[in-house]
Amino acid sequence: MMVAASANTLNQVFEIKNDAQMKRTMRRPLPSGRISPAHAAMWATSVGVAGTALLAWKANGLAAGLAASNLVLYAFVYTPLKQIHPVNTWVGAVVGAIPPLLGWAAASTELSLNAMILPAALYYWQIPHFMALAYLCRNDYLAGGYRMFSFADPTGKRTAWVSLRNCLYMLPLGLFAYNWGLTSEWFGLEASLLTLGLTIGALSFVLEPSPKTARRMFYGSLLYLPAFMAGLVLHRLPIEQKAHNLAEKSELDGVLYGADLQDKERARQKRQDRKPSRVQSRPPVAYASVAPFPFLPPWDYSCIFGLHEFLPSTGVLGASVVKIIEFLFWIELFVAHLNVKSDVDAHSGASSNTDMLMS
Repeated sequence: MMVAASANTLNQVFEIKNDAQMKRTMRRPLPSGRISPAHAAMWATSVGVAGTALLAWKANGLAAGLAASNLVLYAFVYTPLKQIHPVNTWVGAVVGAIPPLLGWAAASTELSLNAMILPAALYYWQIPHFMALAYLCRNDYLAGGYRMFSFADPTGKRTAWVSLRNCLYMLPLGLFAYNWGLTSEWFGLEASLLTLGLTIGALSFVLEPSPKTARRMFYGSLLYLPAFMAGLVLHRLPIEQKAHNLAEKSELDGVLYGADLQDKERARQKRQDRKPSRVQSRPPVAYASVAPFPFLPPWDYSCIFGLHEFLPSTGVLGASVVKIIEFLFWIELFVAHLNVKSDVDAHSGASSNTDMLMS
């Protein structure tokens, strides 16, 4: 909380002039003059350093490193990027997804694939949430000098499609949580129904881009997140149950895949006998040798279970899922860049026309 407060305060220190131009932010303490910028900067520095030090002392270095990295990313990357390029929404979504990872690291001293469920939900949820907000408050953001995706989309069609696409990405998260042993099967059902409701709201925004449908999707996103988190807490499996499930799976896998591995070995030997001897190529690089998400260390797949019915190697499937999530992340950034790049000149022209009218 202290590090988050520091990052938020620095954000407002850097954006005093911008906030003063926007109706919904002009009454904040800094633009209204109730607190001086120097006072706010000193407070932000002190609580940021103290919060990071407390995490390093009472939790671990990984949690402290994530907190410090997120503070820098939010205050010194995301904040200035808001006035430069619309991709700021996606960078801000990364910032919003890191705190659950921080909590997981503080509690377990490591990051695993299971730690990805809530951060993934937060990341993909933020896109439709802020797309709706940016569409509804376009004029306010324009007055504040911010570059939002909706500026180059007067019809709202592309903004709506981006929202729908990210809602679809959230659909399997509840099933992943159940399949990876984090929750009971009820959460898989409830999370899917929740996401389906939000997806229907995004679909209505696609079919009829208007303030009415955007507002409906925005309110739906406000209901979705607390319901999703409450479901995670309500249906979580106790540690003892997880250990019991893991033991049962390991025993069953030993029976199932013992014969399977023997069959594969015999088939491999037959293929080897039919082929002439040759120099073997270098083995492939390990799946988990590269950090699968920006600013994070490599994942630990050792805690995953419940996946062996698909592949004998848990690490291969776990790494594949993370790579898919990583791929979707970079595709989102690339698509956003392409959509905005073609309209930069048009936006600049519109801005100059606005300046001429004002003058």
